[in-house]
Amino acid sequence: MQRLLAILPFILFAVASSAQQDPLYSQYLNNPVLLNPANAGLNNRLNAVAGYRLQWAGFDGSPTTLNFSTHTSLVQNKVGAGIMVVQDKIGDTKITETSSLYAYKIELNDDRVLSFGLQAGIINYRNDAANLNPKDAGDPLFGFVNETKFNIGAGVVLKSERFMVGFSVPRLTPTTVNPSGTQNVEIYGRTFYLMGAYMLYLTESIQLKPSLLLRATANAPLSADINFNLNLEENYTLGLFTRNFNVVGYLAQINVKDYRIGYVFEVPTNASVGARFTTHEVSIGISLAAFAYHNRQRSNF
Repeated sequence: MQRLLAILPFILFAVASSAQQDPLYSQYLNNPVLLNPANAGLNNRLNAVAGYRLQWAGFDGSPTTLNFSTHTSLVQNKVGAGIMVVQDKIGDTKITETSSLYAYKIELNDDRVLSFGLQAGIINYRNDAANLNPKDAGDPLFGFVNETKFNIGAGVVLKSERFMVGFSVPRLTPTTVNPSGTQNVEIYGRTFYLMGAYMLYLTESIQLKPSLLLRATANAPLSADINFNLNLEENYTLGLFTRNFNVVGYLAQINVKDYRIGYVFEVPTNASVGARFTTHEVSIGISLAAFAYHNRQRSNF
């Protein structure tokens, strides 16, 4: 029962927000297929990225998100394909999404590409509230739930070496489960994403990349991420961002040839919440020219 009381705030938060919020990512520019399938193979290379996010560090049962994706450009860079796995966990609730990705690319000119993407897969919802050791073990509220739903999403991206803008809906229909057997509960709503970024060349070795991510979901406030990343000598990146001006985050990233590792530290700006609600996110990625028609150099986007 003590464990139940300890993580009850997280359960209430999950119930209140699950229908309004997809998993959050601070390093979405490093793994944009998490938000938009049209990014699959868009940089004309073979890519693999793994990430881990821990919210509210130090709290038992705090939310965590694991993600992995791999995608590549195929057919002389005309199409992109890949797979993506995301696992979102809070308390004893675990949501695992597995998706296949497909993108068709149209070269508008030597520099600009328009990409249309689709994703299709399954979302598994698993909850074993009996692990909370309730007083009444037979209470249906603390039963075991394991449901799997089909999901489809879509997106479009326009990009060049100087800019990128994309729009996507990773879940075209809301995802619902029926844990009690009598009433559906929405775990993921339909969220619309609008993302844009631009590369400013300050000097030959220093570039500034401002970006904006907007999230819109029915019955939820509009959410916005404002990012500023500074690239140094093509090997180092320092970043600063805010989410709804309620959270401030700091990014540090190292690029060594085709490999990359990044770390983000987030802290709320609301003094009443306190700095103890920190969030940590780490990602590791690789980008290779695996085929003869792949780009030899990394793309800005």
